[in-house]
Amino acid sequence: MEPQYHPANIESQAQQFWDEHNVFRASEDISHEKFYCLSMFPYPSGWLHMGHVRNYTLGDVIARYQRMLGKNVLHPMGWDAFGLPAENAAIKHGVAPAEWTKKNIAQMRTQLKSLGLALDWRRELTTCDPGYYRWEQWFFLKLYKKGLVYRKNAEVNWDPVDQTILANEQVVDGRGWRSGALVERREIPQWFLKITAYADELLEGLDRLPEWPEQVKTMQRNWIGRSEGVEVRFKVTDSDETIRIFTTRPDTLCGVSFIAIAPQHPLARAAALHNPAVHDFLDSVRNIKVAEAELATLEKRGVPTGLTVIHPLTQESIPVWVANFVLMEYGAGAVMAVPAHDSRDFEFAMQYKLPVKPVIQPRDNSGHDFTKTPFLSPGILTDSGPFSGQDSATGSRAIVDALEAADAGKRTVHYRLRDWSISRQRYWGAPIPFIYCDKCGVVPVPEENLPVMLPENITLNAAGSPLKSLPEFVNTSCPSCHGPAQRETDTFDTFFESSWYYARYACKKQDQAMLDARANYWLPVDQYIGGVEHAVMHLLYARFIHKAMRDEKLVNCDEPFTRLLTQGMVLNQGAKMSKSKGNTVDPAPLIQRYGADTARLFMMFAAPPEQSLEWSDSGVEGSHRFLKKLWAFAFENRDIITQTNTRSTLDENCPALKTAGISQRMTLRELYQLLEQIQTDYTRTQFNTVVSGCMKLLNLLSRIPDSEPESSDIRAWIICHGFGVLLRVLSPIAPHITHQLWQELHYGGALAHAPWPRSHINACRVDVMGLVVQIDGKRRTQIMVPTDADNEAIEQIASADTKVQQAVLGRTVKKIITIPGRLVNIVTEEK
Repeated sequence: MEPQYHPANIESQAQQFWDEHNVFRASEDISHEKFYCLSMFPYPSGWLHMGHVRNYTLGDVIARYQRMLGKNVLHPMGWDAFGLPAENAAIKHGVAPAEWTKKNIAQMRTQLKSLGLALDWRRELTTCDPGYYRWEQWFFLKLYKKGLVYRKNAEVNWDPVDQTILANEQVVDGRGWRSGALVERREIPQWFLKITAYADELLEGLDRLPEWPEQVKTMQRNWIGRSEGVEVRFKVTDSDETIRIFTTRPDTLCGVSFIAIAPQHPLARAAALHNPAVHDFLDSVRNIKVAEAELATLEKRGVPTGLTVIHPLTQESIPVWVANFVLMEYGAGAVMAVPAHDSRDFEFAMQYKLPVKPVIQPRDNSGHDFTKTPFLSPGILTDSGPFSGQDSATGSRAIVDALEAADAGKRTVHYRLRDWSISRQRYWGAPIPFIYCDKCGVVPVPEENLPVMLPENITLNAAGSPLKSLPEFVNTSCPSCHGPAQRETDTFDTFFESSWYYARYACKKQDQAMLDARANYWLPVDQYIGGVEHAVMHLLYARFIHKAMRDEKLVNCDEPFTRLLTQGMVLNQGAKMSKSKGNTVDPAPLIQRYGADTARLFMMFAAPPEQSLEWSDSGVEGSHRFLKKLWAFAFENRDIITQTNTRSTLDENCPALKTAGISQRMTLRELYQLLEQIQTDYTRTQFNTVVSGCMKLLNLLSRIPDSEPESSDIRAWIICHGFGVLLRVLSPIAPHITHQLWQELHYGGALAHAPWPRSHINACRVDVMGLVVQIDGKRRTQIMVPTDADNEAIEQIASADTKVQQAVLGRTVKKIITIPGRLVNIVTEEK
């Protein structure tokens, strides 16, 4: 055994052993409980960053721990390979996106392997592989036949830099989530997935995910946005047209002073044809911000259309305005404005001097100054005709009954969620499998002609998709009439690929079906790890697609992910690491200098997984020092451990425990207490305290005193057994060094196959009491001793205490005075 810790040699040997012995290959085995552990797969950018190191180490620690519990673990890896960055890089470097992507995958695969991840690489998948997206196209056509896919012209969020449309979820603060460009509004034909058909189930299913963070579930609930209310129809004066609105406050209906419609509303466009003010206003808000969060702070602007509507209950004439704070995508693109009882409406009314009609007063008759602020709470109805005097709840029911009796409204449920716009006007994505024929219209590609292959040998020279200008791709024949036709040139939103990849991992080398029975063995994923930023995009889409796959009988469970861990970011100097900020730390040099185990240990020790982690060079040094200390202890005690290992069996109880001294029994008891706490922390995924527990274990073993000859065998067994426990509980976090030490010290077999250590704490039960320890009459600490310990045993325990050893450092102990049941006083003098 080498006296010094050399991580480079140790780690390459360990990784070679795991590869040669196929240690982490997973197969279906009904005799063992399965555990599917998955970290969100990476985009192949070409370089590994510290966020990757943290994310994939977290998943690896969980997977390795579950293996030690005897479970059949699946832990795969793949590549989310389509997307805009590949196109941008291809334009910049003058290479095809396919070539750039494959080169990056090879590079990142090597980097990931250097971390020693316990992955089944046989199951590796890449979303730009036709063998993968073939089944995505197939499934899209299945959904089309079920009415869950449709195409229509619609106002979209247009990213002028990336030249593609964005889903609402991909607009952040009014800007494209990748480019950062201000988003514009355009109307173009596009394909949609009908996620709204699953709105109720997506919402209700959150209540059956107890092991998801509440933050993520709240974000999804808010995004789905289920509201119970009433749809009210206002008839346009002297017209057959009606304006439909949705409200959750029917008790305020008699306080409506104007109707506001979206700039994209058909009535607004019609008014613009003969009203110059409306025309100019629509032109000025053409690029209106589209995120709801933006609307709260947006300057409210509008103009009257010249139209009026008739109030369905009072028959009053109410003006219609077009306003920039109304979105066409929500409701029917119109709202009833009640300035006296809504802050947004009040702000708009004050700006344009519109009427404020109070119809709700406080319950306690305290009054309210409606010239200053709106009254937002429920209360007592006033100036509401026959409904006056009723409380808000009673009045709401009565008003809805009256609307339904007049055929002017109905109770309904409204959702904030909108159907998923899945078309992207980009090249580097999976082609949408439809054909356009002048005679037959929109025709799906026959299943036998799948996949629709994306041409790969293309060099891009500008933003936008080149597919439209490739006759060999665009021009085809109609599957129905066999006449000339053209292919769809839009590609799928890349979130479609990432919405089902977890299921495909379970069905390696399956080329005859999207999924097979193996998916039902492995699913759902037991532990999923990724960033909270995916709460209302990837995680919501994956839940939707999973339920759609279930309804196609492809899977038999309702949810894709049982447990969700959302890890925090890796920060440097208080900011997220990024190239633009110049605060990144490249993992490769760190691994070369200190080893992957040091990087893994630091990432797990520096902060709880769900919190952000602040990078610290000194923290990395500290983690490395601990591993060197571990190696040094093993080297110092190698003869004791190897000789003991030839005489004992793993995890057996100490054969001479009955004759062990009090201090030895207490050492074992402390060892098992630490073991049990470490296991609890693993279960809670609190890996920072797992590392702390491992450090305490090593300290415990390091301070075991030399013993008398008659008890030396017991001491040797404690050191050997305790170190075996330490290697096992540390191995999920630092797998290389623990693997090597396990082999060097002859613990038997491969550590990767070793079970989790058993606790024998009950066999070490000792009744204890606390004693104060004084040094030269001053209190220094307190020790726990057995109640039946004699003075010699008490003095031995006191002398072994860390705080006592530090206090007497450099002094000579003259004598130890023990007062039974009270204290120990150690008398010292200078050397």
